[in-house]
Amino acid sequence: MMATEDKKHKLNKLKEEHSALDEEIARLMTMPLYDQLAVQRLKKRKLKLKDEINKLKTTLIPDIIA
Repeated sequence: MMATEDKKHKLNKLKEEHSALDEEIARLMTMPLYDQLAVQRLKKRKLKLKDEINKLKTTLIPDIIA
């Protein structure tokens, strides 16, 4: 099991990669004839990162006993 600090570090790295993909997608789409397949692959990778980010966030939130 990862330590909390390790999880936070990984979370920050994933967020950075997610932002970089967002910028790359935006950059590609500004071109008149952009590679739709490349954009589709980047968007798919971005969604996987978002899922991973959300999963990691839930492990950082302490369980609340009701």
